[in-house]
Amino acid sequence: MKRRNFFRSIALGGVGAALTPVAKAASSLASEKMKPQTNVKQALAIPRNEYSMPGKYPGKVVKMNSAHCVVDGKPSEAVAYEMLKSGMLYLTGESDLKAAWLRFVGPEDVIGLKVNPIAGKLLSTSHAVTQSVIKQLEEAGIPRKNLIIWDRREVDLKESGFTEENYPGIRILGTEYQDENGSYIDADGKYYGENRIDRSQYFRAAIVEEYDAYTMPYMINSGEESYFSKICTEMVTKIINIPVLKNAGVSITSCMKNLAFGSISNTSRLHKELWHETCAYACAFPPLRDKVVLNIVDALKGCFEGGPEANPRFICQYNALLLGSDAVAVDSVGFDMVLAKRIEEGIQKQEKPGSRRFLELAEEIKLGIADRSKVDLKEIDL
Repeated sequence: MKRRNFFRSIALGGVGAALTPVAKAASSLASEKMKPQTNVKQALAIPRNEYSMPGKYPGKVVKMNSAHCVVDGKPSEAVAYEMLKSGMLYLTGESDLKAAWLRFVGPEDVIGLKVNPIAGKLLSTSHAVTQSVIKQLEEAGIPRKNLIIWDRREVDLKESGFTEENYPGIRILGTEYQDENGSYIDADGKYYGENRIDRSQYFRAAIVEEYDAYTMPYMINSGEESYFSKICTEMVTKIINIPVLKNAGVSITSCMKNLAFGSISNTSRLHKELWHETCAYACAFPPLRDKVVLNIVDALKGCFEGGPEANPRFICQYNALLLGSDAVAVDSVGFDMVLAKRIEEGIQKQEKPGSRRFLELAEEIKLGIADRSKVDLKEIDL
């Protein structure tokens, strides 16, 4: 494994996950009685607000389909814009696009666009979808200076094309970042990432992993606490979640995974025993629960095997966008899309028991609707 790709694997799940595929981590379910304890009950005791998950449209999902959204392997921005426009109008019931966006955000908001750049240029959140979101926000009266494109690792953002050159006037931030010399450590011997974690807000789990010097910059801290990024606790007032639809073993990485593992530090320790719990429980804390107002899943291209990284052999065109305020409902639809493709390709014959456990846990703590029979899916062909 190349050094650069090894570090990307570390970011996904630590050294253990780099050597043992995250697929196994996502699909392995330890006995519920043996699970390490978490502090999710503290999160559930905090009062909700009007924007709290599942948001304005519980259980409602819009799936926009277009056979023309990917041309010669490249997502089309023009088609993505129209898919997004129609999806927003169907989701909100508005006849005016500006009014549809203003259901979720206003010109006074600082909006974080939570993309997923971990798979590099091959399979990160597409610029076609990201630019379409930005254009429509601008048309709704949101100034570019009020937008932040963000994820855990700033280097991944840059490598995937999320740069000042491509997004002038918009801040591009990662919780983990380097100086101009490529160092993660400042003159005082501290990780730069320590400046961007909020030690007052954390997901605690009774499981500890010791990290070596190579891994530590990608975790920021060890111990039982995974601290939320200041990007979501302090810098933004609203979050629009723009993940890519990918498999994670026999499960998926989409809305919930992008938010949970992309917003906290010290994540490697959580993959083996608490993958499902982390996907659900981290989203129950106010920095995510009360700020994520809209989910737009980039399923123009995705993968059905080899995720969350990008193996060209398993990249496919789902030719779709999924929209909803309810991240759990959106992920339940995305789960079925990936499962159907995996069965079609002969990767598996049927759904594996426990593979959608993170959705069930999220529904149990009232973050959204996981039961597909209760999801109101509107499917539109463009």
